[in-house]
Amino acid sequence: MASSHSLLFSSSFLSKPSSFTSSLRRFVYLPTRRFWPRQRHGFSTVFAVATEPAISSSGPKKAEPSTVVLPSNESSDKLLKIRHTCAHVMAMAVQKLFPDAKVTIGPWIDNGFYYDFDMEPLTDKDLKRIKKEMDRIISRNLPLLREEVSREEAKKRIMAINEPYKMEILDGIKEEPITVYHIGNEWWDLCAGPHVETTGKINKKAVELESVAGAYWRGDEKRQMLQRIYGTAWESEEQLKAYLHFKEEAKRRDHRRIGQDLDLFSIQDEAGGGLVFWHPKGAIVRNIIEESWKKMHVEHGYDLIYTPHVAKADLWKISGHLDFYRENMYDQMEIEDELYQLRPMNCPYHILLYQRKRQSYRDLPIRVAELGTVYRYELSGSLHGLFRVRGFTQDDAHIFCLEDQIKDEIRGVLDLTEEILSRFGFNKYEVNLSTRPEKSVGGDDIWEKATFALRDALDDKGWSYEVDEGGGAFYGPKIDLKIEDALGRKWQCSTIQVDFNLPQRFDITYVDTNSDKKRPIMIHRAVLGSLERFFGVLIEHYAGDFPLWLSPVQVRVLPVTDNQLEFCKEVSKKLRACGVRAELCHGERLPKLIRNAETQKIPLMAVVGPKEVETGTVTVRSRFGGELGTIPVDDFINKINIAVETRTAL
Repeated sequence: MASSHSLLFSSSFLSKPSSFTSSLRRFVYLPTRRFWPRQRHGFSTVFAVATEPAISSSGPKKAEPSTVVLPSNESSDKLLKIRHTCAHVMAMAVQKLFPDAKVTIGPWIDNGFYYDFDMEPLTDKDLKRIKKEMDRIISRNLPLLREEVSREEAKKRIMAINEPYKMEILDGIKEEPITVYHIGNEWWDLCAGPHVETTGKINKKAVELESVAGAYWRGDEKRQMLQRIYGTAWESEEQLKAYLHFKEEAKRRDHRRIGQDLDLFSIQDEAGGGLVFWHPKGAIVRNIIEESWKKMHVEHGYDLIYTPHVAKADLWKISGHLDFYRENMYDQMEIEDELYQLRPMNCPYHILLYQRKRQSYRDLPIRVAELGTVYRYELSGSLHGLFRVRGFTQDDAHIFCLEDQIKDEIRGVLDLTEEILSRFGFNKYEVNLSTRPEKSVGGDDIWEKATFALRDALDDKGWSYEVDEGGGAFYGPKIDLKIEDALGRKWQCSTIQVDFNLPQRFDITYVDTNSDKKRPIMIHRAVLGSLERFFGVLIEHYAGDFPLWLSPVQVRVLPVTDNQLEFCKEVSKKLRACGVRAELCHGERLPKLIRNAETQKIPLMAVVGPKEVETGTVTVRSRFGGELGTIPVDDFINKINIAVETRTAL
């Protein structure tokens, strides 16, 4: 599907390049900008090995670069085996070079592998030595041999080589016999496989060690800090090059760097980690997201609400959060001899609002929605920009309905989800339906009915989906939706969960046609997930090049000299009065003003010289469309408003 951030220009605004008056060139030489315009917002899992050819407005086009499809662990058993074996080869290399190093675990991961070692901190120079030793092991074409041994034999061998972490791993293995994999007759590890037949099956030119990081053993901050070496491995050198190209592009799009460069947000050490400060420009984008979200929810029959950030601790006892979620909650505070708790969730508040009066079957469904800020404790080491924070605003909503309304309500949520996500340029989704786990609450009939309703709604919607058997929450089945960004990465955003647990815990009811009290169905749902995380995804999706309608500053007005400053002030004031987000910049030579605007990714520049002052016009340059010519100010404003309304570019 086409992105809503279209790079096609309005035919009513743009004429052919040959008809451009090149008005800006009266002021300064402006070379043709070179972008990856269509590729930039259309990356998928097919990545170019070579750098993309420059796009020029004239001259013959260069040949398209060859492309390489990057496989995944799920799509290629061969790749998974290569990565798993690389972890073992790396561990063998480390222990050859650092005999005192103790090994722990070494799994394959999405883009490669890692292994954790108990050893002294490693340097980049050490990584190069380890990679050279890995290359030697690979070149020797040593066989990978599987062996089954008894638990006692495994203990005996582990004790003989003094590997305490392996002993702990062995204690956690319940199955017998114990499987061991050998690399030749020189090194072995507890492992269930799979692996390639010999080390020679690995292309050493398709393997690279990427970084070293600290990691607590078993993820427990009270236990030993280990050295984790990350590596990437592929089937061919071409795939590795494509991956590295992708990695560089991902680095260029890192929301933490762009957020700082464009002055969008920050995390202030004086305030504490994981607490986000939205700067004025970031706050503008947030406000656009919020207003769009609210408008669409009202149109879909939701009531907007606001609830407190704290509540008595007893509320979280009833909900079960204190029993099952305490480690993610902040300490309680005592107020007038009562304990209060910062909220980690919004659900209990919405239930209290439902309970404020007697509900009838005629009132259902009831849909309430809130942009509710919650607070959850995260280890400082796990915090990551906007993606992992301690305080964030969920786009939360709950639906209270009858059993026979589940399907229609779920379908309505799917429609709303598509409408919201597509507005921001996300049109590719991965959808999963998770069904009843072994341990659950609720009867067989309601589980079956709810699961069927979710399936039926997805089928009606026409979305393809995978079924995760037994992957549902203990309180009900759910639908999870991941969005695909411009680089083909998938981000968990939307979730729809049927809940049989909280209605029972809070004893919420409605009165049916016979005046009997019945239990309603409760549906939790979020579309964006959290505003902070979604904003981070947006930044990386667009690489900070927000479309005109979403850009915090839409127009920068630039005088050629200070002689045009008063007219520029009038233009800026008029733009803002007409709803255009405009700012005036001056005090530098025009070429620098233009470079600064491009660095700040401003969509439109309105340049004003003596001729523009005389004719009441501005000369416009578009970040995406190049020179747009000299335009009367009123026409310029009208075209911007049309482009914003239709969410297209100029």
